[in-house]
Formats: sequence, C-alpha cells, structure tokens
Amino acid sequence: QINASEIQRFSDFPLSKKTLKGLQEAQYRLVTEIQRQTIGLALQGKDVLGAAKTGSGKTLAFIVPALELLYRQQWTSADGLGVLIISPTRELAYQTFKVLRKVGKNHEFSAGLIIGGKDLKEESERIHHINMLICTPGRLLQHMDETSYFYASDLQMLILDEADRILDMGFADTMNAIIENLPKKRQTLLFSATQTKSVKDLARLSLKDPEYVWVHEKAKFSTPATLDQNYIVCELQQKVNMLYSFLRTHLKKKTIVFFASCKEVQYLFRVFCKLQPGLPVLALHGKQQQMKRMEVYTCFVRKKAAVLFATDIAARGLDFPAVNWVIQFDCPEDANTYIHRVGRTARYKEGGEALLVLLPSEEKGMVEQLAQRKVPISEIKINPEKLTDIQKRMQAFLAQDQELKEKAQRCFVSYLRSVYLMKNKEVFDVFKLPLAEYALSLGLAMAPRVRFLQRVRKQLCGNEAANGTDHLEETEQNESTLASVNEEGVEKHGTNFSGKTSVNKTKEKQRRKETEECSASSESAEENGETEDESKELSEEDEKEVHVPNRVPNSDSMQFFENDDDDDDDTEGLDLLTVKQRDVFGVEAKDNPAPTASKSKMKKKTTKTQEAKKILKKKFKVNTKIVFTEDGELVQQWPPVQKSNLMQADEEDDASGINLDKAKEILREEDKFDKEEYRKKVKEKHREKRLKEKAARREARNKNAQVEEETVAFLAHSGSEEEFDPSTLPDPDKYKDSDEEQDSESEDSHSELEEKSGRRKRSYSNSATAEEMPPKRKKVQFSQEEDPYLPLDTGLSLAEDEELVLHLLNSHS
Repeated sequence: QINASEIQRFSDFPLSKKTLKGLQEAQYRLVTEIQRQTIGLALQGKDVLGAAKTGSGKTLAFIVPALELLYRQQWTSADGLGVLIISPTRELAYQTFKVLRKVGKNHEFSAGLIIGGKDLKEESERIHHINMLICTPGRLLQHMDETSYFYASDLQMLILDEADRILDMGFADTMNAIIENLPKKRQTLLFSATQTKSVKDLARLSLKDPEYVWVHEKAKFSTPATLDQNYIVCELQQKVNMLYSFLRTHLKKKTIVFFASCKEVQYLFRVFCKLQPGLPVLALHGKQQQMKRMEVYTCFVRKKAAVLFATDIAARGLDFPAVNWVIQFDCPEDANTYIHRVGRTARYKEGGEALLVLLPSEEKGMVEQLAQRKVPISEIKINPEKLTDIQKRMQAFLAQDQELKEKAQRCFVSYLRSVYLMKNKEVFDVFKLPLAEYALSLGLAMAPRVRFLQRVRKQLCGNEAANGTDHLEETEQNESTLASVNEEGVEKHGTNFSGKTSVNKTKEKQRRKETEECSASSESAEENGETEDESKELSEEDEKEVHVPNRVPNSDSMQFFENDDDDDDDTEGLDLLTVKQRDVFGVEAKDNPAPTASKSKMKKKTTKTQEAKKILKKKFKVNTKIVFTEDGELVQQWPPVQKSNLMQADEEDDASGINLDKAKEILREEDKFDKEEYRKKVKEKHREKRLKEKAARREARNKNAQVEEETVAFLAHSGSEEEFDPSTLPDPDKYKDSDEEQDSESEDSHSELEEKSGRRKRSYSNSATAEEMPPKRKKVQFSQEEDPYLPLDTGLSLAEDEELVLHLLNSHS
C-alpha cells in the first residue's frame, strides 16, 4: 500500500533505479499534487481519471507508471506494443515524446512518435518494434487499417492525454474504431485539466472501477492562483488596432494570441509582419505542414520576446516556457476552452497574465459562464489615447498586394462563419456584428458578400412566412438592416470610421433616443438589446429620408436593394416580395396564411436519390469524343469502347437502376481486355528498348573498327620493311636512370620501337594510347625525331674510320 500523504519526492515511490536515475538527470525530484495521488494508484494497476489545473505536471503522472509497468514485466522489443499514449494534437504528442525520452533513457524499451505529416512508409517499417507508442488518433487508425503487421493484442496500458478533447465529438468515430482494436483486459489512464464525468464516454472505454482524482475540485478557483486574469470590452472594428497597440507597448514580453480560425491567423500574421510591431511575429495553425509547425514551436520556445498567433491547436497541453501574456482575440467557445487557453501561461508555480477581448454582445453571457466555472476575472478599460489607428496602413498594403486582399476577404468570411457555428447563441450572434466597419478595420474598402449569411436570412424569411408571428418579423428586419449595410452604406461608414462626422454627433444622439422609443413601443425584446452600431447605421440611413417612427418600410427597401445585388437565385426575389407586402400592410398574413404554408411545403428539398432517379429517366447520353485514324477508321476515345458481351446484354435489359453485381462482372471482363492491352504495350516498349541497345552496340563496334584501320595503316607506312635488327635496341646499362621520366615519354618511345620492328600486331595498351592521342600530333613526332642509335655515316673506308677513332681516343687521353 502506498500512502499518498507521506510522499514528497519521486524517490519515496517504489520505483526502479533506472526510472529514478532518469528523473534525477532531468531535474525532476519533488512531486506535484496530481503526481502524488495518481502514480501510486497507477502502480497498483488501477484505472485512473486524473484532473488537475493546467501546468500541474500531468505528463509525468502517466509516463512514470507506464515505464514501471513494462519494466516489471521485463518487456523487450520482441514483445511488441505495451503502452499506447494518445494525444489530440501533434504538438502535444511531440512534447510528451520528448519528456518520455528524457525520463526513460536508461530503460531498454523502444519508443515511437506516430503523427500525421510524417512519412507513413518509414513509420510502418519500424512500428512493429515499438513498445511505447505516442500518437494522434487519425494516424494511429490509419496504421491499424493499412499496416498489416501492426497489432495491439498484447497492450498493457492505454493513456488518453487531454481525454475530454479526445472523447469529444471531433474524434468520436476514430476513437470508437481504435478502441475496437484494443484488448479489453488493459489498464486505462485518463488525464485532462477539464475532466469528463459522462458515463457514456467512460463506458466506451470499458473502465473497471476507475479511481477519480480531481486535485483542485475543492479549490476556490479552477485556474492557477499565480494567473492574473482580466477582460476588456472592445468594438469589433477596434480589435486589430487594440492588438497592435498592445504589442507596441509590450515589446519585452512573450505573448500568445488565440484566434478563432486558421484564415484569420494567416491574414493577420502577414499584415503584422508588414507592420513590424517591434518584436518577432510567429504563426501556428492547422493548415501548416508538420515540419513547419515543429519549427515554429521550437522557435517560439527559444525566443526571449516574441508573439505567437495561434488557433486552438496550441491551446491544449503545450508547455511554452516563460509566456507572460495570453490574449484571446476572439471569444472562446466555452469556459473549458478559456481555461485551456489561459493555461499556456502561469505554468507550475510561475506567474502570468491573461487578457480576454469581448464584444459588447458577448460580455454578459461569457462573464456569467466563467463565474460558474470558478474563474476569477475582472474588467479593465482601454486608454483610448494609447490606441494606434493602423487602418490606413492596412488599406495601403491591400491596394499594393492582390493576394493579401484575397486573404483579408477570406479572413472576414471565416470569422463570421466561426461566430455563426458557435453553439451558444446567447453569447454569439452573427447578426449583431457591424459587418461594414469590421471589413474596413481589416483594410477592405467594402464588405465581401457572405453567401452563407444570405442563405440563413432566406431560411428565416421562409420560417416567418410559415409562422406569421410578429416577433420573428421584427428580428428578421434587424438582420436584413445589418446585412444590407454591406452593399449600401459602406461609404457612409467609411466617413464615420475615419472620424469626419463630428458635426452630426448631436443629431445622432437625437436619432438614438427616437430609435430607442420605437423599440420600446414595439413588442420585440431583441430590438431593446440592440447595439450602438445598429442605431448608428439606422440614423445614417434616416438622415436622407423623413424620419418615420416605424422602421419597417425602411428595412424592407434595404432588403429589396440587397436582393437586386444578389444574382444567385431567381426565386429569392419572389420570396422577399411576399414578405415585403405582408410586413408593410399587415393584412395578408391574417387573411390567407394557408397558401404560404402550402408554398413552403411545395418547396421541400429533393433528396439525392430523387435527383438521381430523375436523371436516369431522362436517359442522358454521355459526351463522346470521336477520332479518325489516317486510314479513315473511327476510333472512339471516350467513353472507352466496351469489348465484353456482358455489356451489350446489359444494355438490352431495360430494368431501371443499376445492378451492382452485373456492373462488377462487366468491370471484371473489361479489366481482362485492359490488362491484355497493357501487356502488349509493355512488350512493345521492351522490344523498342532492345532494338535501341543493339543499334548502339553496332555503332560502337563500327567506330572501333575504323580507328583500328587508321592506326594500323599509319604504322605500316612509317616503319621500314627490312628484317628486325637487334642493334636498334637501346643499351640497358646506359639507360638505367631513365625510369624517372614521365609516362607520356615512355609511351612515345614504346610506339617508336614498334615502328622500327615493323610489327603488324598491337597490344591492347598501345591501341588505347593511340586512340587517346590525336593522330596529327603522332605524325609530327615520328617525322621530326631522329633515332640516336643508328650508325654514323662519315663517308670514309673502315680502315680510315678505325684510324680516326684511335687518333681521337689518344688525343682525348
């Protein structure tokens, strides 16, 4: 039995010497609360659900028991997979792998990192030798499906890091498939900062009497005490200015900024690189290649001061040392996401600061959620004098760079989509956003058209037509007013944003009061909660018209103009016209609600099967491309000509639909013909290759023969036809020291000797030298050089010669 309360150091646990040595070398000595409570239970073989605040040392809490389990069972690389650790993101898996390598380096087990973005073939070659596998769910399932010799039947321990995220909807199907392939008899450990207690999730994992360890359950707050948390309320169009101003005033700090979508990160990263805020800017998002993500991660870890623009892939588990600030530029989906994001700072007894940027429409709902989850957060105000307006500079960048402009448009649409897809509609309402001003703040001259919002608006119109309730009518009017500003009021808002409408301020105040009175008189509750931006839009619209207390006709005229601009659907005009009539007069809705209901029934969406049946009935012919050969024969290229008899039989058979079995048979038959043709093509290729090789060999032989003839004729011509004279050979005693001469000279003398001998045969080496040296040069050498060993002709008789020689010798002596 292990008494958790008595344990202060890792050495107090019954661990092997190899594990303890690894922990000491990696400077891990004292245990944290989560480690104290879970390691003991895990060593006893129990299933554990561990929950603790971010940065409290959960990674070691499962790596130590995993190493001990395999060590006790004397696991070797031949035994296959023993421990499986699943992480939701590649970066977290990589980080866990690094810790495992540090702590377990004295053990003999093999460990592997299997994540997407790496070479699948290389992984599959090594995977069957790995004992401890750290992976992401998608890549693991891919290996289970594709790598034949990868099996997990001997698995001893399954560990889910950030378990609530893995068991979340995103990975549900993948995890179910993985769990089916794992043995039922195993130990399971689950860890996260925000743990799930849902029975359904845990039943899927087939846990046996799990021990639930939530270290900070009784704690006053669910975030670290050293974390200072604040939020600011900022208009959407001022957020980019706010971020730039913040970075300019925190140049010595290390900051992470979280965004809602990849496209936002991509665009703002490019823009901030051009703006040069005065510290390095990095970006980390899911659309990057894996190696690039690794590079950004390590680069940010090394830097003393930098800013990292990231999506939620960096929100969980990643341990960036010494991060001073976490800014949540876009409101998180829920309190759990908030807790994980701010957990990137204030890690393990260190301090940190978190800033949440909220829109006025998001403030109430989000602050309430955080209060329920025991998150202490207080509001702070921005000093407007310190805000730097960078809108003009951004517009200049977009004017110069078309690609950047497209990125800005994608960023705009992507942000709206992320807001629209959020589940909590009390906090996130896409129709309350001032779209035109937001577009201007991104540097765009006017807001791009957002198709999905137009479709949503159309559906709302349909709902109204079916229900005929006043409440829905008025909310719809709000939405149409807001969106129509995209097309109509861009110039007006441009002037407003750049601050030229100071003259109209008093007028605007009057307008606001009037609009508020209107909203009070109307039944709609949503009009009361209208933002300042909407009333501003309305006041500007009304400045050019006589002000009418009832805003309905105005909104309808906007709808009408918007529809003119939209050329997607012809039917949309009709739909809006009917709504317009009923909104203005309020008569038709009471008189005949039946026809509108019947229309909405008629407009039921056709399913894909119905569409397919319609197309089959029409019996369309596929486009055919016909080509003629030189002889005038017809060659059908597409669709390929069917050669099997089965196809013809099938065409004669008029049964509706497609018979799958028959189709398979036809394909098999056609496949035989295709294979035959392919074989012929391959044979033809090989034949051509052989012919080319033969031709090349023949040419080489002919060349050699020509060269031989030339050199043989040349030698025969220059040599004398007399018999061999041994006196022509050099004296060996005289030329002992001539070995040190160069190779080229020795070769020349060799060839000269052969000339004198008048031989017809040539050795291989001589032929090679003859080929290498140009023939002209050889001729010159042979003609110019005279043989020094020929007898000297003096023109005297033999007796006179002897006398002359003796005389010369005597005089010399």
